[in-house]
Amino acid sequence: MTTRQEQRGRHRRGLSRRQAVMAGVGALALTAAGIGATSMLGTASADAPAWPKPTGEQAVSKTISVDGTYDGELKRFYGEGELGDGGQDEGQPAIFELEDGAVLKNVVIGTPAADGVHCKGSCTIENVWWEDVGEDAASFKGGSGSAEYTVTGGGARKADDKVLQFNGAGTLTVTKFQVEDFGKLVRSCGNCSTQHERHIVIDDVDITAPGKSIAGVNANYGDTATLRDVRIHGDADKEIEPCVRFEGNDSGDEPTEIGSGPDGKTCLYSESDLTYD
Repeated sequence: MTTRQEQRGRHRRGLSRRQAVMAGVGALALTAAGIGATSMLGTASADAPAWPKPTGEQAVSKTISVDGTYDGELKRFYGEGELGDGGQDEGQPAIFELEDGAVLKNVVIGTPAADGVHCKGSCTIENVWWEDVGEDAASFKGGSGSAEYTVTGGGARKADDKVLQFNGAGTLTVTKFQVEDFGKLVRSCGNCSTQHERHIVIDDVDITAPGKSIAGVNANYGDTATLRDVRIHGDADKEIEPCVRFEGNDSGDEPTEIGSGPDGKTCLYSESDLTYD
């Protein structure tokens, strides 16, 4: 039976390698222990909570502005009209736009996802799940170096490129989050017309292959990426880069990759901060 979500269109990608592997692991676990944990959206890793079952759904044709706290009660929100393209074009509107200090929690963002969530200043994104990332899952745009952005709990799947796009200034902390089948988990903007010093903290997260990189930062602008307790699943060959350094610019040109791995200055972690299974 085809659900309304499937009728709105599937992502161009097929079944991820992680999903195929975990299907086999789940079968073995059921045989050995008689216990399994699955959800309508897939099987979570042993370290990550299962994806939630949406409590309902709501079409969004105009960006929802949040000033204060918005509790979606785990309803699925998806774009229609100008928010219903489902493509990767830059400059799309968001499903949710958060004012400085706003909190968005308990939301499932379905397909089409447009440009997900925009934070205009400090914000908290709590227990928000992106089933199929559109342009980006969330973008952080505050102009103050003291801005604090927090993504806690929740997860994202099927991101052709970036999951969390860091365009503004300040510090972005990602904790207890899970991501699967993605390009980059967090990217400090490499060619924004206004550049900032940005700090990224990724702590207690589950990363599931396939993926390209966990953090991308601009060394020439003083960016840092701190990684702690990062669990990487399904990447035995260690193809996912934990931290990539770039020379960013404000001219709009493609930034230059200048290195990767821990360096004690820009990419702040040690091999013991990463575990693989």
